[in-house]
Amino acid sequence: MDLTQHSLQTLFAQLGLPSATSADIERFVAAHRPLAADVELADAAFWTPGQAQFLREEISEDADWAEVVDQLNVMLRA
Repeated sequence: MDLTQHSLQTLFAQLGLPSATSADIERFVAAHRPLAADVELADAAFWTPGQAQFLREEISEDADWAEVVDQLNVMLRA
C-alpha cells in the first residue's frame, strides 16, 4: 500500500514539471490559465502524451493522485 502524501509539488515532479518551489507551480498555472470549461484537463494542449495519459488514468480510476489532480484542475480554471 502506498502511503505517500501527494501534493501539488509531488504531482508536478511526477509529471516532470518544475516543482522545486510553489513559485514554479504558480508560474505554470498562470501561463496556462484559464482552461476552457469544455476542455478536459487531460485534453489540454500543453500536456505531453505521457502526461495526459497519467492524468486521464488517475482521474478515471479515482487513484491515489486523483485528489491533487482535481486541485490542479480547479486552479487552472479559476
